[in-house]
Amino acid sequence: MEPSLIYKALSNETRRLIMLWLKKPEEFFDEQAYLKQGLNFQIGVCVGDIQAKAGLAQSVISSYLLTMQKSGLLESERIGKWTYYRRNEKTIREFAEYVQKEL
Repeated sequence: MEPSLIYKALSNETRRLIMLWLKKPEEFFDEQAYLKQGLNFQIGVCVGDIQAKAGLAQSVISSYLLTMQKSGLLESERIGKWTYYRRNEKTIREFAEYVQKEL
């Protein structure tokens, strides 16, 4: 875990919103489309759905997701031509413990 990378990733409001959306994807995204494909939100949320929710260009969202993945906040899984992102709860717990101890 690299705290400075996590602080940078969380310094952007949209990236913080993405973390919230991925915490409870059933509240922010339609799981029916996933279920029809034999998937669920355990694998994550498709980049296209995150992009549509954010209302930003796909290239911007891809850059945000990559920053968050490099910081350790997100994990990704590619299925076919689609990439799905989910929270990395282990890193989030470690970061929360770090903040509590060090700040």
